[in-house]
Amino acid sequence: MVAPTAKAPQAARSRVYLITPPKIDLATFRGDLARALDGGDVACVQLRLKDVADDEVRRATSALLPIARDRGVAFLINDRADLAAELDADGVHIGQQDHDYTTARGLLGPDRTVGVTCHDSRHLAMQAAEQGADYVAFGAFFPTDTKTPKSRAGVDLLAWWHELFIVPCVAIGGITAANCGELVRAGADFLAVIGAVWHHPDGPAAGVRDLNQAIVRAQD
Repeated sequence: MVAPTAKAPQAARSRVYLITPPKIDLATFRGDLARALDGGDVACVQLRLKDVADDEVRRATSALLPIARDRGVAFLINDRADLAAELDADGVHIGQQDHDYTTARGLLGPDRTVGVTCHDSRHLAMQAAEQGADYVAFGAFFPTDTKTPKSRAGVDLLAWWHELFIVPCVAIGGITAANCGELVRAGADFLAVIGAVWHHPDGPAAGVRDLNQAIVRAQD
């Protein structure tokens, strides 16, 4: 299983980190997710359901985790390390207001992924890396309709991190096939995307395909 847990070698390219929409209809989204993952390389899927009952996260995980796992794609849950542990997910992504890193790691153990939102903060990123985070996430890099960003990050932050640290970094926030090139060239290990895939006019498979083609062009 491929999870964002180790620094890619210099010759390796950036990879897609796919986040689910904030609201999903499982009756149709299962097919959408399968088509997206069949559209090209995806490192992991993050289930991001905010302000819903725990049972909704359980139902979604039960339906979607096997789709990812059948394709060798890691499945992470946003915010809830307790549910990630209970549901045998591959890991959790935590924000600064969610479970702290130590709690999340205690719930998930040493072998599953714990990634940490660090906004535009070098201090938070270094702190997370020192604690043992498997990746740090920076952003937002571009305007996004998904949520109101708490910070705007610059490409120089990715370049600085890539130059000095082994822990992988994820870029997030308004990333599309049209604008991802500078993030790839700066050293982003993973590109976290939502709208670029789920709102693609030709469907989610085309969204993943276009992102992967853009990554290849940026690294040629």
